[in-house]
Amino acid sequence: MNGRAHIIGAGLSGLSAAVRLAHFGISVIVHESAGHAGGRCRSYFDRELGCDLDNGNHLVLNGNHATLDFLRLIRADDTVHIPSPADIPFVDLADGMRWSVRPDKGRTPWSLLASQRRVPGASLKDYLQSWRMMWSTDTQAVKDVMPTGGVLWRRFWAPLIVAVTNTDPAAAGAAPIRQVFAETFAKGEAACRPVFFPHGLSRSLVSPAVDFVTTMGGEVRFNHRLKGAHKINDTVTALEFGHDQIELSENDCVISTVPPTLAREMFGGIDGPDAFSPIVNGHFRLKQAFNVPPLLGVVGGTAEWLFSRGDVVSVTVSAAASLVDLPSDTIAMRFWADIQAAYGLVGVPMPPFRIVKEKRATFLQTPDQLSRRPDLRTQSRNLYLAGDWTATGLPATIEGSIRSGAAAASVALDQMNKISGNT
Repeated sequence: MNGRAHIIGAGLSGLSAAVRLAHFGISVIVHESAGHAGGRCRSYFDRELGCDLDNGNHLVLNGNHATLDFLRLIRADDTVHIPSPADIPFVDLADGMRWSVRPDKGRTPWSLLASQRRVPGASLKDYLQSWRMMWSTDTQAVKDVMPTGGVLWRRFWAPLIVAVTNTDPAAAGAAPIRQVFAETFAKGEAACRPVFFPHGLSRSLVSPAVDFVTTMGGEVRFNHRLKGAHKINDTVTALEFGHDQIELSENDCVISTVPPTLAREMFGGIDGPDAFSPIVNGHFRLKQAFNVPPLLGVVGGTAEWLFSRGDVVSVTVSAAASLVDLPSDTIAMRFWADIQAAYGLVGVPMPPFRIVKEKRATFLQTPDQLSRRPDLRTQSRNLYLAGDWTATGLPATIEGSIRSGAAAASVALDQMNKISGNT
């Protein structure tokens, strides 16, 4: 008989693991310390603005195959919008220049031979020099493999890299960027289409996953915080939840998806990144919806990316160490000035807003910190790790989270089948 899987944490990595195991008939219990699922990727109702907000903005491309597979498995793929063809608009607030990134249909970017298809001011040589990133090693930073100055860097590479790594783009590890590029832009236009969540992150990624697990006979226990674990030799034998202790059978497994510091406290002997980077988001509730693109890259201002959904405009700034300690009113004024310039709303007074600060949004994705990412296997035979901070090969993104959960679930399933004799 198959054992039971205990998933610690109901963020995307935990839900990904739970969904995959439930899909294969494993009895699953998800233990979540908070009163809701989703972790850093969820929606909530903001009373001040009177509408649902996502606690963070996320850039997903349809080359992120694990995310799309996850949406299909939980039957939520009809809740997203993927425009075609890929067209990512940008504006440079320094000079008002506007352009769009429109990748070629094929793998070879023939269109870059024409100056009007390149980022304004960028030469073909600039593109060829940046291509050296594809031969980077795991120990190299972006600055070691490509120019970190000039028009192409400022208008394309820097906004892209900071968005996916939440790290100073020059200091970020080159290897995860190489992998992202290989799975998206290097495959052509069909892998570069933005994936939008018009009904919010929870409606697409969280609630359907919870429903899937429970429909398959699993449980999601909220306000159920793990205090620690008991071990005998190389096996986790019990989980301690304060007033509740769960004894594990020989064929049970545990998948921990909590951040590295908590994983170390709960289970011991777990290494992981120990430096983190903030993200600051701003949400503005307009009096009416404007005809603006759902996604806009911003250069030359404080804002980096603008997301528009109905009458709500959201701003994201990654690697936001210079902003995170400022008063919310100050941040909002800076964001609104950029929104006015980017959308041509000069003279429109600042509407109600919400500033959301995530001081430890992701780990700092420098080569040194990337080298600290652990494998999903641990010294305990029945304990596995998942999360965007583990060794996924990708930056700390939605795709990395979902992929890590699926990978941990697959390894755990194989081990459970071996023990039970179901090869």
